[in-house]
Amino acid sequence: MIDLTIVWAGIIAFAVAAYVVMDGFDLGIGILFPSFPVGRDRDMAMNSIAPVWDGNETWLVLGGGGLMAAFPLAYAIVLPALYAPLIAMLLGLVFRGVAFEFRWRDPGHRRFWDFSFCGGSIVATLAQGITLGALLQGITIDGRAYAGGWWEWLTPFSLLTGFSLLVGYALLGASWLIWKTEGTLQAQARRTSRLLLPALLIVIGLVSAWTPFLEAQYYQRWFEWPGILASAQMPLLVAIVGFLAWRAVGTGRDWMPFLLVLLLFGLSMVGLAISIWPNVIPGRVSIWEAAAPERSQIFMLIGAGVLVPVILGYTIWAYWVFRGKVDETGYH
Repeated sequence: MIDLTIVWAGIIAFAVAAYVVMDGFDLGIGILFPSFPVGRDRDMAMNSIAPVWDGNETWLVLGGGGLMAAFPLAYAIVLPALYAPLIAMLLGLVFRGVAFEFRWRDPGHRRFWDFSFCGGSIVATLAQGITLGALLQGITIDGRAYAGGWWEWLTPFSLLTGFSLLVGYALLGASWLIWKTEGTLQAQARRTSRLLLPALLIVIGLVSAWTPFLEAQYYQRWFEWPGILASAQMPLLVAIVGFLAWRAVGTGRDWMPFLLVLLLFGLSMVGLAISIWPNVIPGRVSIWEAAAPERSQIFMLIGAGVLVPVILGYTIWAYWVFRGKVDETGYH
């Protein structure tokens, strides 16, 4: 018999992973935007994401909406605990979206819109990373409700995860530009990737070394039998992929650095899954405790079974249509 709770956990995990993969690189371009020369290079960077950036955020809506519908208890606990960073994330995404459109339509204030595009991207990214860190370090619960304070989410560990995601998204953005652009902008993206790749490996190491000591469950998963069989391989895999990415930045196919950076994100997500499974709120609430009634899950699964393939279909089609290189006038 199929466990619908596990199915829904997989759907939400897939939606979150898809969002990180697809919206991460355009947030990264926003983070790096002030480093690009005004004019042709900035226009090329914007044109490289213009056809796809709006649709990328569909996965964020699916992940958040799916959490509310499939795991209402988790939604009811997480939101009060993380109102501040989540609201900051949404405001950052709004500012970024408005700036993206208005920098073309209001060239007289383009400097302001460029600043807003960068600022919104940084705020949204930091908020996402801080949210992840706050979840990992644990949320204070009394019965079935949040019982912590307003600032519980703000800790050195959550700030570290926020900074780590900032580095990771910036590297994703730089590697995307290696793939999609040519000339001076591509050369700058290669130099930037050379700086950011070691930084990403360092912050992955710091977060990974800190995480097992946040919860007893994490420590058991990573350092006790049989979890150590998997955990012992992760640092080696990260080091190998990091080395391959370093080589790919300087030589080889232009798409290779982006693929390898995505693989680094994928390994990080696998490590996260090993740590928290099967909890939806780490160390507090399991997916089965937070799940909606079975009939509700079945009803929603019918809708998801239709919508998710449609979203995947138009996303793949959009990336296929705009698969070439880009210049200041658009794709060619």
